[in-house]
Amino acid sequence: MYGYTTIAIAAGIVLDFLVGDPHNIPHPVCMIGRLIGGLEKRLRACFGETARRKRLAGTLLWIVVFFFSGAVPAVILYAAWCVHPWIYTVLAALMCCQIMATKSLKDESMKVYDALKEQDIVKARRQVSMIVGRDTDRLDADGVARAAVETVAENTSDGSIAPLFYIMIGGPVLGFLYKAVNTMDSMLGYKNETYLDFGRTAAKMDDVWNLIPSRLAAIFMTLVSFLIGFDGKNAWKIFLRDRKKSQSPNSAQTESVCAGALGVKLLGDTMYFGTIHHKETVGDARRSIEAQDICRANRLLYATVIMAAVLLGGVRILVGIWVCY
Repeated sequence: MYGYTTIAIAAGIVLDFLVGDPHNIPHPVCMIGRLIGGLEKRLRACFGETARRKRLAGTLLWIVVFFFSGAVPAVILYAAWCVHPWIYTVLAALMCCQIMATKSLKDESMKVYDALKEQDIVKARRQVSMIVGRDTDRLDADGVARAAVETVAENTSDGSIAPLFYIMIGGPVLGFLYKAVNTMDSMLGYKNETYLDFGRTAAKMDDVWNLIPSRLAAIFMTLVSFLIGFDGKNAWKIFLRDRKKSQSPNSAQTESVCAGALGVKLLGDTMYFGTIHHKETVGDARRSIEAQDICRANRLLYATVIMAAVLLGGVRILVGIWVCY
């Protein structure tokens, strides 16, 4: 099965690069999201609203969602394997493609770029609101571009390198477990009155699962900065200086590298749900940020994923050869 899974992973990466996420096919992450939303309502009603009970309810939700997110694809893939290995391989490849989000991230961020080039700030705000969690209705053109660059930089890890890391280790099943962890954090991991206690487990577990992948992503991104004509030396400098400038131990890893590679300043104060959240900035403003930086961030994204796929895939193949022989 190991060899078929390796073929499926390679095919899934290529499919993600070429096709991305077709909108007419139901996405498993949407199903995970509906499960989270349904369980949240029921568990809140059952457990009550004290801080301790909300933490307990949030932890139970995390366990249930985590279990089903791994069990369902595992059963489907096992059944496919029992029918024929190549049916398993095709299904596993499609799953790997859906776990990765490289082309989808590029496509959605380039919609922001297109709106900025058209000088349609209303459209640009609307497009960037689709890919960020912050309030966007007051952003100027620079703020919109910065938000898009930041989300491409952060999701180079969360949306591409981390899923790739986990599918290389454990195939689609481990990949879906990661997506469940990441989706629970995206939906529940807010530090506000509603989710501070209920979403604590989701936020902490996301930090744990992203600890290694985020740092690998930052290293790969720094290396490719040298190869594609960006400022790799400054990327490494800013990474070492600014990678811890975030409440999360992981999110500033790739954002600091991107800021250094492009020579711009990212992060800073951000508004969520009408409240300003104070954040430290990363990078130095050698120049003003511009719409073209969205394209540059996507070049970094693709180059980083290609390097990670080659290196991590090489390790997987070597491990397979060693185990077999």
